[in-house]
Amino acid sequence: MQGKEPSQQSAKARVYIGIDVCKARLDVYIYPLDKRLVVANDAAGLKQLKKAVAKFDVALVVMEATGKFHRLAHRNLHDSGFKVAIVNPLRSRKFAEAIGTLAKTDRVDARMLAIMGESLTPDAVAPPPEVIEDLQELARGREGFVDDRTAVVNKIGASKSAVLIAELKRQLRALDNAIANLEAEIERQIDADPVLARRFEILTSIPGIGHVAATALIAGMNEIGQLSSKEVTMIVGLAPIACDSGQHAGKREIKGGRKHVRTALYMPANSAAQHNPDIKTFYDRLISRGKLPKVAITAAMRKLVILANTLVRENRLWEPRHA
Repeated sequence: MQGKEPSQQSAKARVYIGIDVCKARLDVYIYPLDKRLVVANDAAGLKQLKKAVAKFDVALVVMEATGKFHRLAHRNLHDSGFKVAIVNPLRSRKFAEAIGTLAKTDRVDARMLAIMGESLTPDAVAPPPEVIEDLQELARGREGFVDDRTAVVNKIGASKSAVLIAELKRQLRALDNAIANLEAEIERQIDADPVLARRFEILTSIPGIGHVAATALIAGMNEIGQLSSKEVTMIVGLAPIACDSGQHAGKREIKGGRKHVRTALYMPANSAAQHNPDIKTFYDRLISRGKLPKVAITAAMRKLVILANTLVRENRLWEPRHA
C-alpha cells in the first residue's frame, strides 16, 4: 500500500480476514464481502493470499493459536505489514456459539473468525522472536517427557513381572536421557542470547524460582517486564475474577490465562512460601486469617509472578530487604 495516492487508498474496500489454519492449508474468509479462498500453508500459498487481498484495505487478520501450524502465516503476514490477531480457540468457539454458529468446519471457522475480528477487534500481536518459539517447543517437549516419566514410574510401582519391570526401567533411562538432553539445549540457547541470559539470571535470583520455572516464564511470557502487575496476573490466569449478580457477591476465582506458565509457578510458590522471606510472611499472614492453603498458595503464585515481572522490568536481581 506504500506509494499509493490517498484517493486510491480510500477507494479500497475495508475488510476483515479470518483464517482457519491446519497443517496443509489455510481456509480464508473475507468479511463482509463473502469471499472465500483456500491456499497451501506454505510460502507459495501465503504469496497467493497476499496477492488476492492486495486490492482491499485489510483492517485485521484473525487466526486461532494452533501450536506451531499458524506460526509461518503469522510471521509472513506480519512482516508484510498486516495486523494479525491470534485468539484462543476456546474464546473463538464461545463467540461462534454466541452468534448462533453451532456447526464447526474449516469454512465455518474461517468466517466466524473474520466476523469476530470485525465485532471484537482483538489486539494484533507481533510474532515472538524465533529463539522464543524454539524455547517454547523445547520446554513443552520436556514437559511431555516428564509426564511420560511419571507414568512409567507409576507402572513400575504397580508391576510384578520382572521382565516388564526391566523393560520399564529401560524406558525410564531413555526418558531421563531425553530430558537431560533437552535441558542442556534449553540452557545453551538461553546462554547464547544476552537478553535471555540476563532475564534467566534475574528470575533464578528469586528464592523459589529454579531453572525449570525460569525457563517456563521466559518461553511462555515473552512480554515479561513490559506489563503492569494487573496485566501479568491476567495473562497467567492468576487474577481473581469477580462473579457478582444483584445482591449476591460471588466467590472470586481464577480462570483462563496461560495454563502451562501457571502450572510451572505452583511448585516455586510452595518453595517461596517457605524460603522467600517476603512471600513466606505474606503466605503465613493469609493462613493466620483463616484462608485455605490452596487459596494462600494461589495468592503466593500471584505475588511471585508480579515480583518476577517487576525485577525484569527494572533489570535488577532479587535482594533481601533489611530493616
